[in-house]
Amino acid sequence: MTRKKRRLYMLGLALLGLGTATALALTAFQDNIVFFYSPSQLQTQQIGDRNFRLGGLVEEGSVQKQPDGVTTAFRVTDTAHTIDVRYRGQLPDLFREGQGVVAEGRMTGGVFVAREVLAKHDENYMPPEVSEALKQAGVYKNPAESATKTAKKE
Repeated sequence: MTRKKRRLYMLGLALLGLGTATALALTAFQDNIVFFYSPSQLQTQQIGDRNFRLGGLVEEGSVQKQPDGVTTAFRVTDTAHTIDVRYRGQLPDLFREGQGVVAEGRMTGGVFVAREVLAKHDENYMPPEVSEALKQAGVYKNPAESATKTAKKE
């Protein structure tokens, strides 16, 4: 085998290895991508059997602890549409009705089954995805502006 052919084979093997590594990396990324949807977006789009994030406000009066003591059912709304959510596990300390929430899971039989629930950090924070969904629904109120207006009235 000549030197030129040996170099060509080495270059071909290197390109094959690089292509294989790229394909494996892209496959791993695809499995870990999680999209965000609001309740209104879920009404218009077919998600299928994929994990995704659902965000909105916890509807007032909707939180119900199940008899097993571990499962909680509640509804997430963007004030235009509402989705029933079921979560098995301990909810974050800051989880409460009327507050922003992001839940990760999948739709099963018309109910969103969450495997993780994230609550807001403080009274002025709302996840960017939730605030954007509420802005699109036309019901977003900036908590920082509300706190400023309240302080000025006093």
